[in-house]
Amino acid sequence: MHRFTLNLLLGSSLLLSPALYAADVRVDVLQRKLDHPWSMTFLPDNQGLLITLRGGQLRLWQQGKGLSDPIVGVPRVWANGQGGLLDVVLAPDFAQSRRVWLSYAEAGDDGKAGTVVGYGRLSDDRSRLTGFQVVFRQMPKLSTGNHFGGRLVFDGKGYLYIGLGENNQRATAQDLDKLQGKVVRLTEQGKVPPDNPFVNRPGARPEIWSYGIRNPQGMAMNPWSNTLWLNEHGPRGGDEINIPERGKNYGWPLATHGVNYSGLPIPEAKGQKVAGTEAPLFFWPQSPAISGMAFYHANTFPQWQHKLFIGALKTQEIIVLNVDGNKVTEEGRILAERKQRIRDVRVGPDGYLYALTDESDGQLLKISPGS
Repeated sequence: MHRFTLNLLLGSSLLLSPALYAADVRVDVLQRKLDHPWSMTFLPDNQGLLITLRGGQLRLWQQGKGLSDPIVGVPRVWANGQGGLLDVVLAPDFAQSRRVWLSYAEAGDDGKAGTVVGYGRLSDDRSRLTGFQVVFRQMPKLSTGNHFGGRLVFDGKGYLYIGLGENNQRATAQDLDKLQGKVVRLTEQGKVPPDNPFVNRPGARPEIWSYGIRNPQGMAMNPWSNTLWLNEHGPRGGDEINIPERGKNYGWPLATHGVNYSGLPIPEAKGQKVAGTEAPLFFWPQSPAISGMAFYHANTFPQWQHKLFIGALKTQEIIVLNVDGNKVTEEGRILAERKQRIRDVRVGPDGYLYALTDESDGQLLKISPGS
């Protein structure tokens, strides 16, 4: 067990609450030697959690037993650059279907890749996936190793949302005939809902829910408003939080608070606010390289209620934000002393916060307020 004090950032845009974080944060390292873990999901009835490793392995971790052998039946992935095995979620009817959904990078005939989503049945002994079926492919395949997105969220209303990066091909985020830079909405069976916004528009992909997105890395349902929230990487500056709504355009690359990594302007950009596009709910002028996100809606730690926890890869910490309706204020950052890239953040059934560190010797962390 380790203890680390929360670092509070100083700045006029931040709401500081020192009393809230008077205690240290307790961190327990549950598992080491995870090779670039990307995502996790909790199995019911305290059966452990599934962890994806970007290289292509799906593993089961259980308290007292540690890490399983790789689960058999996972599809072959394109593990290059940012691509590989990405998100893992359980089907809403997992208790009956035992379906485990995965997103991953898949190569095309020309060597370029795109994001793919499908599901398989987890065996009763949790050692294999059987009957894996692909239900969605990002087309055309354009990535040479960048910006796959891949987060998956079931909304509890019968729909699955998929966050898709623009494969580092900026203009495609505005092209409705392509699946780059989009949020896609499918049914829980992987079909296109008839009420999707572009179903009847010629030249538009019917899977699209919203567009103009750069590289989504975190996505979750807000438990207080029952709406989908998404975060995404900006270029150099301008990481964002958005609420992707039906048919709306979130601006990239026309509207951005960032610039190219070279320091030059984004060629397509017309400003920070552009007519016909949605301004971000919240943005960071300097990019922390945000990742997985989790709303805290458990009773275990009342002091964390209405908090949103977001991992950060570049600044190597977890960002703590307060959520009041659709108003977001940053309160501080935890785990900065550890100097580890945070890839995913989840709230467990026990009300503790769990995180994965994106390292060759990655770790599974269990986090709680200290005494």
